[in-house]
Amino acid sequence: MKLKDKIDNKTAQVGIIGGGYVGLPLAVEFAKAGFPVTVFDIDERKVQAITVGRSYIPDVSTDDVTNLTVTKRLSATTKFGLLADMDAAIICVPTPLKKTKDPDIRFIVAACESIAKYLHAEMFISLESSTYPGTTDELMLPMFTERGYEVGRDFYLCFSPERVDPGNKKWHTRNIPKVIGGITPACTAMGERLYSHAVDKVIPVDGTKAAEMVKLLENTFRMVNIGLVNELAVECDRMGINIWDVIEAAKTKPFGYMPFYPGIPGGHCIPIDPFYFSWKSKQYGSESRFIETAGHVNNFMPHYVVEKIQDALNIDKKPINNSHILLVGMSYKKNVDDVRESSAVDIALLLMKKGAIVKYHDPFVESCRINGIILKSCPLIATVRQADCVVITTDHDCISYDDIYKNSTLIIDPKNALSRTLYPPMNQNGHCVLYKYLHEKADNHSWNQN
Repeated sequence: MKLKDKIDNKTAQVGIIGGGYVGLPLAVEFAKAGFPVTVFDIDERKVQAITVGRSYIPDVSTDDVTNLTVTKRLSATTKFGLLADMDAAIICVPTPLKKTKDPDIRFIVAACESIAKYLHAEMFISLESSTYPGTTDELMLPMFTERGYEVGRDFYLCFSPERVDPGNKKWHTRNIPKVIGGITPACTAMGERLYSHAVDKVIPVDGTKAAEMVKLLENTFRMVNIGLVNELAVECDRMGINIWDVIEAAKTKPFGYMPFYPGIPGGHCIPIDPFYFSWKSKQYGSESRFIETAGHVNNFMPHYVVEKIQDALNIDKKPINNSHILLVGMSYKKNVDDVRESSAVDIALLLMKKGAIVKYHDPFVESCRINGIILKSCPLIATVRQADCVVITTDHDCISYDDIYKNSTLIIDPKNALSRTLYPPMNQNGHCVLYKYLHEKADNHSWNQN
């Protein structure tokens, strides 16, 4: 049977390589649409979780996973030999950066090598992992055509960038428009045919490079604008101007302006994806100056937050060395459990290097490894009362900022979780600018370092 017929009658076997934040939600949507779906992953814990019907991704309900596994529309395996039975193989693996900010595509290569072993006629292959323009046709395509198959006739190869926003209740895998570009028009058409069953809207573009560039444009746009507002925030702080007030006023303009906020981009996309393009540009003898500058500004921000902590402690006549500092939030953004590229981790590491005694509270992150040390989330209010300084590093919705304010002696608020109108400073040292909130002393208790 032809692939298009299998897709139309939903008998096509769909394999998702990588069961993480991208792969599992996509697998669930294909299974909900009626396709038999298999998740391939080297992590036996993920495979076991799916097998017993349990979700480990906050955006995917356990009820959905249970129902789909019971009805045998969703399964998981570590046996990549089962790719031989798949009609479609969709790659959703991590694409980190090396320390030199060069692309680390070893997971893509490993996935392609597995697929190539079991490549067969009428097979559809798609890459969703963020990467540099040219990955699909320059790296992946030769791995498959050397098997003697012709792309666009014997098999179909596409790139379709993931657009997952963890923790977003409004926009999710099903209703986020899906961009897709194929090596040939026939590949694009086949990809559009398949994905249209799992998502509400598919946007075809002219080729894989265009599709790869879409994701990089989206995240470079955000990274550069965050870098711009970070630079303005630092300068406004020095001038005694509250950047948050400025942004709130500016965003009342109904055209020609989009609000961005001070902060350190985290997660697997914004701090990483733009440098894939920057790396590729160098192959053409070009420099991506906006990207490099924005990266420099954003990378400085954890150091700037630590400077604000140190300045505030100095006003309080305390050294940062041996001070007890509580970080509220360890994940890279609110309401998720992901600590990849988290600025809170960077801040904690910098504080430790300066001799601070660091603890954290995060209802989403039970434990976290920092500088080889395993830290566990502490009770909030009891630890707030013992801290010399509280730093709000992630503005989770479930945190009681009113309780933090009432029980703290010193608060640094890089997320503006405390509104100046709601929580005015209560002494003369509390000039309310970018990060600093001070109020009257409370009794300080001993800090248990164990």
